[in-house]
Amino acid sequence: MTDFLQTLNDAQREAVTATEGVVRVLAGAGSGKTRALSHRFAWLVNEAGLLPENLLCVTFTNKSANEMRQRIHLLTGDNDTGYICTFHSFCVSVLQEDSHAVQYPKRFLVLDNSDIDAMLQIIYEERGLTLRDMTFGDARDMIEVEKLFRRPDYYKDMIAMPLETLHAKYREAVSTRDIVFYGYIYQEKKCFGLDYNDLIKFTLYIFQEHAEIRQKWQQRLEYIMIDEFQDIDSLQYELMRVLCGYHGNLFVVGDPDQTIYTWRGADGRYLMELDRRFSGVKTVMMMQNYRSTPQILRAVNSLIEKNRNRIPKELIPTLPEGERPRFYFGENSEQESRWIADEIQRLRGVGERCGDMAILYRAHYVTRTVEEALRRAQIPYTIYSGASFFDRREVKDALSYLRMIAYQDDLAFLRVANVPRRNLGQKRMAFLREYAAAHACTLYTALKENLDAEALRGTKARSFVELVERFSASYHGKPVSEVLSAVVNESGLEKMLRTEGSQERLDNLAELKQSVYEYEVSCGEECTLEDYLAHVALFTNADTAEQGDKVKLMTVHAAKGLEFPTVFLCGMDEGIFPSRKVKTLPGMEEERRLAFVAMTRAERRLILTGSGGRNHDGSPRFPSRFVLDIDPALLDYVLPPEEGLIHTARSYIENSSRALKSGEEGSLLPAGQRVNHAMFGAGTILEADEKRGSYLVKFDRLDTPRRLSARAKLETI
Repeated sequence: MTDFLQTLNDAQREAVTATEGVVRVLAGAGSGKTRALSHRFAWLVNEAGLLPENLLCVTFTNKSANEMRQRIHLLTGDNDTGYICTFHSFCVSVLQEDSHAVQYPKRFLVLDNSDIDAMLQIIYEERGLTLRDMTFGDARDMIEVEKLFRRPDYYKDMIAMPLETLHAKYREAVSTRDIVFYGYIYQEKKCFGLDYNDLIKFTLYIFQEHAEIRQKWQQRLEYIMIDEFQDIDSLQYELMRVLCGYHGNLFVVGDPDQTIYTWRGADGRYLMELDRRFSGVKTVMMMQNYRSTPQILRAVNSLIEKNRNRIPKELIPTLPEGERPRFYFGENSEQESRWIADEIQRLRGVGERCGDMAILYRAHYVTRTVEEALRRAQIPYTIYSGASFFDRREVKDALSYLRMIAYQDDLAFLRVANVPRRNLGQKRMAFLREYAAAHACTLYTALKENLDAEALRGTKARSFVELVERFSASYHGKPVSEVLSAVVNESGLEKMLRTEGSQERLDNLAELKQSVYEYEVSCGEECTLEDYLAHVALFTNADTAEQGDKVKLMTVHAAKGLEFPTVFLCGMDEGIFPSRKVKTLPGMEEERRLAFVAMTRAERRLILTGSGGRNHDGSPRFPSRFVLDIDPALLDYVLPPEEGLIHTARSYIENSSRALKSGEEGSLLPAGQRVNHAMFGAGTILEADEKRGSYLVKFDRLDTPRRLSARAKLETI
């Protein structure tokens, strides 16, 4: 165990061995926080003798959970690695054990975005809605907002209301919002499905209403560890607070300077103010950086120190000296993109791999000219976005067959009942829908009960039902990989793909089989079909990545948690990065944190690029304030900037910064306040408009009031 600790630096060792109470680790980018977390888990198991089943380690992606599990297995030699999972995966475990408390079966369905879209399609067809009424994207956002803010107790309706009552509320709804919302929760309950937000809300409801279940989980989880704590939202924080309510052992790791998800609910204050929320908090600072060269770290330290709302700290280099970050500013975006392509070719000429390079950007639209330049130069690249592996058609079809075996839910049925073709077209599906609605049953049950009906004559419905029934009766106890291989073969899905001649789709099917096998290896004998389906439903784009020797293009948000030997950060212009949509000081600080995250992805080489011209809104393009935030002595300009450019840019930035609102209610001077204006003299504020960021002021020597921006220089008197 002494050797085990000697592989850690002093701060990591302090974090690993601080076992009792609340421990907050402020871990800078590249400081080895995953190493500290995995070693602390192993320390508790190997040295303290704790059982892995009594430890919870929360990460924010399934990919990082799998990596953590592998590291801990190597450190402990134990196949049982306890609860190492995301918040949502942990809630699946709770609900699989205690869903009876909310009248849901253990075999409930975890819904992903494609399932939600399939439900919306049903609702729109039933109620005659079109995408003009509300797009699916807007509908998904609306449902999330309704659940979190406008109707936060919706889950009580899902639990308490009989299905018929929910259906009646849906049929009686008049507004598009109510139709979509009640139609959605009706469809959810109909197939016993839960989406991401439901998983945490239902778990919290169980803990709130059933003290014995809450106490069971509190006593079971003796030590709780949470990674990326700056990304935690209010629901996750409440779940964490409940879980550590018995033993009081909480270990959180995070970096306030990497809080970049406030737009989806993350609140960095939970990390920054942890010592105010809990007593006796021990704080450990892990600042030694093992990723980037000293030159890169000096530049990013210089950038992030411009933020006011942060815990002061600096990344400490451990690697040898390297080259200074560079900034290239082209005449226009086409010239900027050509220069990036030329620089990549130059690096390839000295032996650098394309796969070691990443081009990061604030928004996808920036990539148009970059992609054109890469194609012209015949540089292979891949865009790290788009369809997740598990959303690809053939993969989704195979998973839907597995869902038919385990759940026979309507969504899976609609997807594969006619794949391969079984003559179950729209008219026959309409017949099944009418029967299912009249008899309050699933579409699959409707099919089973009507195999001899005239409407289904000439179809292959019977062979489909026989396939599902045979597998449903025999899958228990069998390896999931074996069930998958058999069902894609016997259903005709694999044969259909071979007939189509799509090798890429067949390769994807083979990759799915490999993923099932790897999941079985990581879970051991406990792996069930239901476990795997829940696991896959919680996967996101952040959990999969394209392989191969290609330059990787991705947004900065997508790059979080990754690292590359060479990073190009393009579009470093005012109005692009920072985004022109930023209207508040907190928003600007988040943009600066986002730039910090982007730059700390670089290991050996950091190259910033921007260009002149004009933005989409007609505003002139100047070098980003985040470039100018870096001490000029720490940054090399590829081309000397045009005379006066930097001075003009700084003046433009200073003026636009005055328009930024504080972002806090009550930040303006109150109505009734006496003020003095350099031009208009003394006056009284009649109105302070927080939303518009303006004042209405009646000046003593003017007959009529004036509407002034909040950035106007008003002195209180």
